[in-house]
Amino acid sequence: MNFIDVISRWAIPILLLLIPVLAYLRKVPVYESFVAGAEEGFTTGVRILPFLIGMLLSISVFVDSGALQIVSRWLQPLFAFLGLDPDFASIIPLAIMRPLSGSGALGVATQLINQNGPDSFIGRLASTLLGSSDTTFFVITVYFGSVGIKKYRYALKVGLLADLVGLIVSVWIVTKVF
Repeated sequence: MNFIDVISRWAIPILLLLIPVLAYLRKVPVYESFVAGAEEGFTTGVRILPFLIGMLLSISVFVDSGALQIVSRWLQPLFAFLGLDPDFASIIPLAIMRPLSGSGALGVATQLINQNGPDSFIGRLASTLLGSSDTTFFVITVYFGSVGIKKYRYALKVGLLADLVGLIVSVWIVTKVF
């Protein structure tokens, strides 16, 4: 067993023991602090719940109505015009779903990897895209909603631009590296 394995195995248990002991030694009311933090976390959870439900409902309607497939078909001529491989069209639903939902995008990526294989161009592209983009709408809905930010126009534009750049760079990297 090497040194890294030992550290990995014991890091969390040691932290879970060390933090309360140090807090006790510094005369911090450990249990009361924990309860206050849990109460604040619960309050935050209740505050973001309507935003989260609204976003998940919207994503469900978007996917179940067939709108995701329609938008994917609309974008196929653009990617053909750009000279991308026709197989690339299968990645469009993932590129659309990723800014909306992490779990939805993971489901689409899993389906793509199961269909094409993990070492295929599409499998590698799906994996790279998942790692190079973020769930922009989720971040804005949950995090901005929880702290009461109402003016998120520029954050949305920059987030979607970053997702587009992530898609373009993912295609470029997978094409050049693999």
